[in-house]
Amino acid sequence: MTTDPFDLDAFRRDGHQLIEWIADYLEGLESRPVREPVEPGDVRAKLPSAAPEHPEPFADTMADLDEIVVPGLAHWQHPGWFAYFPAMSSPAAILGELASAGLGVQGMLWSTSPAATEMESHVLDWLVDLTGVPQSWKTTGEGGGVLQMSASDSTHTALVIAREQARQRSSASAENMVAYASSQAHSSVEKGARVAGYGHVRLIPVDSEFAIDLGQLRSAVTDDIAAGLTPAFVCAAVGTTGTTAVDPVRDIGEIADRHDMWFHVDAAYAGAAMICPEFRHHQDGLESADSYTFNAHKWMATNFDCSIFWVADRRPLIETLSILPPYLRDAATETGAVIDYRDWHVPLGRRFRALKLWFVLRSFGAEGLRDMIRNSVDQAQNLAAWLAGDPRFEVIAPTPFGLVSFRHTDGDTATTNLAEAINSDGSFYITPSEIDGSPFIRVSIGSTWTRQHHVDQLRDLISRLA
Repeated sequence: MTTDPFDLDAFRRDGHQLIEWIADYLEGLESRPVREPVEPGDVRAKLPSAAPEHPEPFADTMADLDEIVVPGLAHWQHPGWFAYFPAMSSPAAILGELASAGLGVQGMLWSTSPAATEMESHVLDWLVDLTGVPQSWKTTGEGGGVLQMSASDSTHTALVIAREQARQRSSASAENMVAYASSQAHSSVEKGARVAGYGHVRLIPVDSEFAIDLGQLRSAVTDDIAAGLTPAFVCAAVGTTGTTAVDPVRDIGEIADRHDMWFHVDAAYAGAAMICPEFRHHQDGLESADSYTFNAHKWMATNFDCSIFWVADRRPLIETLSILPPYLRDAATETGAVIDYRDWHVPLGRRFRALKLWFVLRSFGAEGLRDMIRNSVDQAQNLAAWLAGDPRFEVIAPTPFGLVSFRHTDGDTATTNLAEAINSDGSFYITPSEIDGSPFIRVSIGSTWTRQHHVDQLRDLISRLA
């Protein structure tokens, strides 16, 4: 049997079937284990040794989704998913992704797809208003926003800009430059500094709430200057990966300004919460930041990849990354009246990511997204309160957002055993972690389909296993 891969009538039939399959998959997730019982090599063992020589029926591909793909997954959309941070999706985001794939445009220049560029600029300007970040970060001002693949890409980009700014000011070599972040900052800071050629990364100790110790930061900068090094970059975390600790943005901004450092704010997870005004005090002083990133694909109902990167002034970004070979020159670019997003990140090619974010904002509305985030925070704080009230447990960090960090009061072994027992149950998945060699348990609340009764069930399981 042969099939025509360009048959649009078949595409219509197959597309309806696939949407039905996705809806059935999502509807049936709760009946599955959060992580399928799979061993290394199990999935590949089910695949043929060579690609098909001839077209195969779509029905066979659909059957293999059930027989090969789904049995080899960890189900990130499962209501029992409490690991890492959320990797949210939603029906609106899925449809937006489908529309983007169907259009198949490449948005590297304004002229290669004007709607892709202008919708991205406009939606990110909407988010300036919705999250309360400085108005000057709009593309109608000196700054602007761009969608990146991940917050790591945004941080790496900020490090490169910072390197070039420091080089212009002082003629220092990258090997002589220093990047600063807390010891609880995301690993992308250290990795990005390495990729950008920094000679030194200082991971500063933290205080009792796991936020950067300002005294230690000031001392490190002073010592490095005395040693002939060039402080170039400092990062504040608004919601660290380990415990969602919040660094003092205003104070770090003052240190950055005093020493001419690029000031980057990493709010990869918690930035979505700023759509709710009551959380914005966590980023007080943001007007001093040079760049800022958060992931809509974590906690804003938009599927991966969709990471926002704002800069206060877009000129250093474009000066650092713009390379203009003849084949990318056109009349629109020459006018200076358009944005060419190829100059705002490392890749040349870029997907129409803004479309799914636009679908989500229109489907939920700002108030719907606020309700979703507030529900997650309420669920987390209620769980934290229950744990704090039980003598078997110790909550080791504040719960400003949707992450609860705790350990068993019987010690490290009891904590590790509890984490393993929870994950072995199959209904829930949490992340074991550690700070200063001491294990603890992270419960991240905010997965797409998680509701209060799922949190209650997890609480009951923790109590039973402890």
